[in-house]
Amino acid sequence: MSRLAASTPSNDEEGSSFFEKERDRLTTQIAAAFEDLLSQSNVLNRQLEQVAGVGRDFETVAALWGRFQDLMKEQQAEVDVAATDPHGVPGTGTALAGRASVLDRRDEEK
Repeated sequence: MSRLAASTPSNDEEGSSFFEKERDRLTTQIAAAFEDLLSQSNVLNRQLEQVAGVGRDFETVAALWGRFQDLMKEQQAEVDVAATDPHGVPGTGTALAGRASVLDRRDEEK
C-alpha cells in the first residue's frame, strides 16, 4: 500500500498541472477574445457616431429645402390667384401685354 499511496500524489500533481495548464490556456484565449470583442465594439461605436453626425449635417439642408418648398407653394398659390386676375400675372409681363394692346388700339384710332 505504500506504493499506491506514494504514487497517488504524483498522479494528482500531474493531473492538476495539466488542469492548470489547460485552465491558463483557456483563460488566455478568453481574454484575447474579449479584447478583440472590445476592439470591434469600439470600431462599431465610432462608425455609428459618424453615421449620426452625417445625419445631423443633413438636418440643416433638409430644413432649407423644406423652406424652399413652402415658398414655392406660396408663390404657386399667388400665381393661381393672379391668373384669374384680368390684369395678368405679376412679374410675367402679361399686364404690360394687355396694356400694349390697348395702346396699339389708341394709336390705330388716331
